[in-house]
Amino acid sequence: MNAIVALCHFCELHGPRTLFCTEVLHAPLPQGAANGDSPGQGEQAEEEEGGIQMSSRVRAHSPAEGASAESSSPGPKKSDMCEGCRSLAAGHPGYISHDKETSIKYVSHQHPNHPQLFSIVRQACVRSLSCEVCPGREGPIFFGDEQHGFVFSHTFFIKDSLARGFQRWYSIIAIMMDRIYLINSWPFLLGKIRGIIDELQGKALKVFEAEQFGCPQRAQRMNTAFTPFLHQRNGNAARSLTSLTSDDNLWACLHTSFAWLLKACGSRLTEKLLEGAPTEDTLVQMEKLADLEEESEGWDNSGAEEEEKGPVLPEGTEGRELAKCPTGASSLSDCGNWQSRKLSVFKSLRHMRQVLGAPYFRMLAWHVLMGNQVIWKSRDVDLVQSAFQVLRTMLPVGCVRIIPYSSQYEEAYRCNFLGLSPHVQIPAHVLASEFVVIVEVHTATRSMLHPVGCEDDQSLSKYEFVVTSGSPVAADRVGPTILNKIEAALTNQNLSVDVVDQCLVCLKEEWMNKVKVLFKFTKVDSRPKEDTQKLLSVLGASEEDNVKLLKFWMTGLSKTYKSHLMSTVRSPTASESRN
Repeated sequence: MNAIVALCHFCELHGPRTLFCTEVLHAPLPQGAANGDSPGQGEQAEEEEGGIQMSSRVRAHSPAEGASAESSSPGPKKSDMCEGCRSLAAGHPGYISHDKETSIKYVSHQHPNHPQLFSIVRQACVRSLSCEVCPGREGPIFFGDEQHGFVFSHTFFIKDSLARGFQRWYSIIAIMMDRIYLINSWPFLLGKIRGIIDELQGKALKVFEAEQFGCPQRAQRMNTAFTPFLHQRNGNAARSLTSLTSDDNLWACLHTSFAWLLKACGSRLTEKLLEGAPTEDTLVQMEKLADLEEESEGWDNSGAEEEEKGPVLPEGTEGRELAKCPTGASSLSDCGNWQSRKLSVFKSLRHMRQVLGAPYFRMLAWHVLMGNQVIWKSRDVDLVQSAFQVLRTMLPVGCVRIIPYSSQYEEAYRCNFLGLSPHVQIPAHVLASEFVVIVEVHTATRSMLHPVGCEDDQSLSKYEFVVTSGSPVAADRVGPTILNKIEAALTNQNLSVDVVDQCLVCLKEEWMNKVKVLFKFTKVDSRPKEDTQKLLSVLGASEEDNVKLLKFWMTGLSKTYKSHLMSTVRSPTASESRN
């Protein structure tokens, strides 16, 4: 992240001052910071933490070097600094961390070496400790502009038995030029910087309590109440932060914390190039994620009440147990806990086709694409869940409703993928229905083991798969166009599994575009059936199976797309253009 993190202090003698700052360097170190920092020279106490190599840059200064450095430094002169304004000792070049993964260096010192950066940090320091403060003078605030950068500032107090009011004022600021990025990083920065502040305040509080126990300052100040104020505070303003916290390694620890903060904050948000509008799967996933966040917030707000009342089950699930899946996610495909429990038993659609055989796989795939209920009965929960994970890749995200494993049959309106244990009884009307396909997994005998050419692992060699349905798909049936293209891709051995996956993405996007056209034509524009038949012929989907597929996939359209179409139709400009 291209930013600067700094610790600032309001000195009673000199006003706002920058104590310590850490910046990111993508290029060679600036002049004055790179002297004596060649590999193998002047580095001490190297250690690796989280992919970052930490080192303290220590080098010897001759009097001439010290004089030239002081004259060229953009920071304040020594005469304008006291112990409370100084962090690193004279001649200390600061700290540097090398990120081996990105070849980025994180450099810490009291002031930035570049004059322009020094001016930006100085102005942010002054504003954070003077005018840009929140009520109570302690807490986070955001300010800035395009010219001087945008600042996240968190002000806080440190206990000091010798200070006026027994406390000193500090702030930690993060400066960067990207306003949107900084605002999006607000929750992350607030939590991590608050942790650093709590640690500093905890150390200072221990020192404060020890000093107060040994020599209470409040009674002593009451006895000298008529002493002139300037004489009373003489010598008390110059106390360093290392003295207040009794931590000699304070600046090295702050460097480590600031460097990690910059690296972690830069890694948590990444830019992604989107070529064109987002797909329907992306929109549906974003909507489901938003719904889950709202649901989690609702649970957090009413957590105490729910603990007293007990868990709330969805309507109609009293007395049931949806094994391996949270109850709240049983009616949708949002149950993500089961997807990564173990390595997938079925590796891909091609693998499943080889295990089941071409006829069984075609029947199963036809029912999946048509939106019929797919039931797997097996004792092996991982086998069932891996099968669903593979089969769902043929459908848009919005069309997938999974109950991974249940101890009781669930109706088709609640799920189109249902996992059951072998002892569960399925109603007779479901067994005879043409809208249900059942895959039963039995223990295979030795004479029915899979052929050697099959690429399945040893866990599948002990199973026998039987696929049944009230409406079996005839071998000579044409079927939906997308099913024929999927089978052609699976049988083409020149295509790798990754290429087949990309083919599936392209095929789904192609047919989702047809679904969008049909939805607007029939639901929004309300065209007659004759025009709809002509449109289906133009789309190449006039066959019965293709029409059923389009109607089922229409249920997977995102709410965003539907609301966009409805708002467009209702707008005055749209009605005028149609007239």
